[in-house]
Amino acid sequence: MRKSVFFAMMCLSVLGFTACSEENDPSGTSRMEVRLTDAPGDYDEVNIDIKSVQVHRDANDDGTGWTTLETIRPGVYNLLDFANGRDTLLASSTLPAGRISQIRLVLGTNNTLKLKGSNTLVPLTTPSGQTSGVKLQINADLQPDVTYVMLLDFDAAKSVVPRGNSGAYNLKPVIRTLTQAVAGGIRGTVTPAAAKPGIFVISAANDTIGGFADDAGNYLIKGIPAGTYKVQYSTVAPYKNKEVTGVVVTNDRITDIPAVNLN
Repeated sequence: MRKSVFFAMMCLSVLGFTACSEENDPSGTSRMEVRLTDAPGDYDEVNIDIKSVQVHRDANDDGTGWTTLETIRPGVYNLLDFANGRDTLLASSTLPAGRISQIRLVLGTNNTLKLKGSNTLVPLTTPSGQTSGVKLQINADLQPDVTYVMLLDFDAAKSVVPRGNSGAYNLKPVIRTLTQAVAGGIRGTVTPAAAKPGIFVISAANDTIGGFADDAGNYLIKGIPAGTYKVQYSTVAPYKNKEVTGVVVTNDRITDIPAVNLN
C-alpha cells in the first residue's frame, strides 16, 4: 500500500517530463518512434496515404519477416505541412534490441497532388507503394533500453514525377532516413531491498523522471535525455533517504550507478 500510494503521488506531482515505472524491464528491448518531415516542394499540397509502417531485421527481403509497428497513425498526410523543420509522429513501438535493416511504408490509394494556383486535386499513381510498400535501407543498431527516433525526410519536389505532357503524375518517393538515439536511462541497485525507495531523477531545470526499485532492490529508469542529473532515493524509517549527484546520462546507453545503501 505504501508503495502504491507513493508511486501515485509521485506520478501526479513530478514536473516536466515523466516516465513512471514500478518494475525493472530486463527484456532487452528498445523504443522506436518513426516521424515524418519534408523538404519543401513547389506545390500547394502533396497528400500521401500511409496505411502501415513496418521494419525488417534481415538485409535480404524474401517477403517475410516484416514487423508492423504496434502504434500507428494511418491517414492522409500533406507533406507540405511538415516542411521547414516540422514533423509528425507516424508510428511507435517497443522492439527487440538489435539490428534494423529496412523500413517499409505501406501506402493506400488516396494519394493526390494540388498544383500551385489550382483548386483541383490530381491523382498520384503509386503502383509499387500500393503493393509491396516503399522500402528504405536503415541498417541501425538498437541498443537495449534506449529510445530512438527514426526521421523520414520525404523530398516532395523529387518524389512527384510528371508523366510526359499528359497532366498526370507519378509518386516515386525519395526519402532520406536518419535514426538517432534520443534518450538513455539509469540502472542500479539499492540495499537493503526491503527499503523499496521511490527514485527521482532530477535535471538542473528541476524536471523529474521517477520510478521504483523492485523487490530485489534493482531499478531501471528509461527515457532520460542526455544530461547531468541528481538521483534521490526516498524511503521511510528505519531506512534513510540518499542522494547521488553528478550522474551523467547519454542518449545512446544506460548509465550504471553504484549500489546505494539506505541503512
